[in-house]
Amino acid sequence: MLQNWNDLTLDARNDLVFEGRNQNYGAFELRRNYNKRVTFIIGGMLVFSLALLGLKKFMDRPKDEVEVEKIVNTQIDLTPPPPIEDVPPPPPPPPPPPMVEMVKFTPPVIKDDAVEEEPQKLQEDVKDVNVSTKDQEGEKDIVAPPTEIKGPTEAAAPEIFTIVEEQAEFPGGIAELGKYLVSKIQPNYPQMAREAGISGKCFLKFVVNEDGSISNVEVLKGVAGCPDCDKLAMNTVKNMPKWKAAKMTGRAVKCYFNLPISFKAQ
Repeated sequence: MLQNWNDLTLDARNDLVFEGRNQNYGAFELRRNYNKRVTFIIGGMLVFSLALLGLKKFMDRPKDEVEVEKIVNTQIDLTPPPPIEDVPPPPPPPPPPPMVEMVKFTPPVIKDDAVEEEPQKLQEDVKDVNVSTKDQEGEKDIVAPPTEIKGPTEAAAPEIFTIVEEQAEFPGGIAELGKYLVSKIQPNYPQMAREAGISGKCFLKFVVNEDGSISNVEVLKGVAGCPDCDKLAMNTVKNMPKWKAAKMTGRAVKCYFNLPISFKAQ
């Protein structure tokens, strides 16, 4: 390959120009290594350009879709179930009162010879009968009710109301009741039901007493195929904190409360 004599990087020209001079540094060194430096710089720029191109392709690559676990909030349906129509038959009419023997009371009158005197009842004849305005025969086997009540009497059990003026309430209201049920049901969800994917609703009925405690918990309709779900629902209700009692005319009373609890396998 022919080289131009005017080329400053030509080795033959540099050897002739710097003959007999110090060639370890200065212009001679710059001219002799010029081509190497240019080649190194161009090569470095190419490598840098290729690195940038590769980085751009790496950043533009399609990203893998990451499946994000969704947090599913358990919805508690607090709508009470429809009332169960259980109308008792009307009570039979009371039997007629027994006939009590009575003797007509005859007021005293002034004796008149022209008027026939009605025969008077002797005291011995009327000592065991009632006195009335007419004579009446009674049933002989009737036992007179006692006039005195001897001994202490048991107080009647307090009435359990179904409809009240002020309904019983969980501490904090419906929202806190939902949080309480979720915190107790989900961690203790029956393993068999979870693996089988069993879901449903358990309808409970219980009594809120005057002091807010819970009693008489019973299952009206359970979760199909999962008796353990019904047991979990009953234990959850039995262990509830005390409620705010229902009120009638300003006083605390017992009342029934219906509560549906939803079970959803995650």
